[in-house]
Amino acid sequence: MIEHHLDIPTADGAMNTFVVHPEEHGPHPVVLFYMDAPGKREELHDMARRLAATGYCVVLPNLYYRNSRDYWLKERTETAMAYMFSLMATLTATTTTCDTRALLDFVDAQPYADATRIGAVGYCMSGPFVVWAATTFPDRFSSIASVYGANMATDQPDSPHIVASKLPCESYFACAETDKWAPPADVAKLETGLKASSKPYRIEWYPGTEHGFAFPQRPVYHAAAAERHWERLHHLFDRTLKTSA
Repeated sequence: MIEHHLDIPTADGAMNTFVVHPEEHGPHPVVLFYMDAPGKREELHDMARRLAATGYCVVLPNLYYRNSRDYWLKERTETAMAYMFSLMATLTATTTTCDTRALLDFVDAQPYADATRIGAVGYCMSGPFVVWAATTFPDRFSSIASVYGANMATDQPDSPHIVASKLPCESYFACAETDKWAPPADVAKLETGLKASSKPYRIEWYPGTEHGFAFPQRPVYHAAAAERHWERLHHLFDRTLKTSA
């Protein structure tokens, strides 16, 4: 495996990014990995490595680069959580468009990346981001996955449950059984939008899980559910990104 720690230029500054891909048999299909609210950290690097090991170029940017190059949530105190939420509030559909454009420009220029085959996965706060990315750049994404995506149905005009009707590609949504950030009523609204898109989609509930179940370092980590989520990601990306090779 080859790893890169590099800066990707965006309209708002230098977005420090972790890139990992196999050493041989490239160029590789691309998976853009949108981080969760606690930030870009080694736990996510390891997840990116696991995905890349099966034949992908995985690109994991620090989406908080406008405010910090190295933030990640180290302790869950009230003060620390409040600061994390303040950073999370700076990310919108507009920043997602800016950052995704930069990521696409980056992979377009890399010899080890096959930018004709791109997928995306978002966790937690980034569930909406992958929906926004695919609908903003409809000719670039072959599939997207959202894992316990938060705030998928809001009262804003760019709410994922609304823009989902414009999704241009297949999508997968993994939902925790207990999740205040994505309650069943919100997921039902999301499904209404997905049905209107006419594109294949799957919403899957993970019984006995809580928000964050796929992260090994979370107290709510659920090993069996995490492995199932990996199986689903591999199946989605292998089918939509590799079969056209």
